[in-house]
Amino acid sequence: MMEGLAALGSEPGAWIALATLVVMEVVLGIDNLIFISVLSNKLPEHQRVRARRIGISLALIMRLMLLASIAWIVQLTRPIFEAFGHPFSWRDIILIAGGLFLVWKATKEIHHSIDPQVHKKDMFTAGAAAVGFSSAIGQIILLDLVFSIDSIITAVGMTDNIAIMVIAVVIAVATMLFAATPLANFIERNPTVVMLALSFLMLIGTTLIAEGFGAHVPKGYVYAAMAFSAFVEALNIMARRRNAAKEMTGGAEA
Repeated sequence: MMEGLAALGSEPGAWIALATLVVMEVVLGIDNLIFISVLSNKLPEHQRVRARRIGISLALIMRLMLLASIAWIVQLTRPIFEAFGHPFSWRDIILIAGGLFLVWKATKEIHHSIDPQVHKKDMFTAGAAAVGFSSAIGQIILLDLVFSIDSIITAVGMTDNIAIMVIAVVIAVATMLFAATPLANFIERNPTVVMLALSFLMLIGTTLIAEGFGAHVPKGYVYAAMAFSAFVEALNIMARRRNAAKEMTGGAEA
């Protein structure tokens, strides 16, 4: 670890590796952050910030624990059985399971958004709120594990310097913690963004399943599609606000 830190001061290439890995970890953390934001917004308002902090803190702990067991992480990529002519590793199984969960969760939430009558929960009782909070934390832990394994395996593939990996992970998770509440509040204020975020989760789940079955999907294509959709939605939001302002002005003049 100390040798890795010393390398940062003596090797310019180490700083390039760190910057590259930080960007990669932040980008990979977007998936985790969207899921935490959408799920925490389902909780009572006084529990949302706590749920986000717990979820992101657990993400950091999991990533650091995985970095401390690099030998085990490397073994996760080794095939354990073969089916349909394709070798499957523990990493593949975890990605497929996490992807299926994401697709199921996103589909369920989209259905609830379209027809909220089927999602009647008494959130006014302390017991119901407690169950909702523990359920949310459990789901966050499950997806934290999936995204953490994917994140650390990506980091291991980019550098063998543990110190650089630790620094990159801490910076990425700190960025997630800083952006969590503004992102969640923005999603909540704009109902159409909720549907867009759920669609992103479904897309991410599908890519995880594809990765598990050995079909590599370049992340650049996925995030480019997400960025384009977000840009179009931002234009829609601006147009709606402008129209609303015109209507208010016209009503005031009348």
